[in-house]
Amino acid sequence: MPKRLRLTRRFPVALTNDAYRSLHRFAEEAGITTDEALTFLFEHFGSVTDHENLGHRLRLFKSELEDRKA
Repeated sequence: MPKRLRLTRRFPVALTNDAYRSLHRFAEEAGITTDEALTFLFEHFGSVTDHENLGHRLRLFKSELEDRKA
């Protein structure tokens, strides 16, 4: 029997415009809400990310973070 989808945890989140548009595009293409899209991505994080690429992309993001905050 499938797990029931109960969105019981809420948190304020801030996104860049690019991240916001990507989330909405993904949700629209999948035919689900943005809440459901985030739930899907985090519940299946390990299988929807390339583990080797994730580390590389995270290092790049962190190295650019100070410049992006300015």
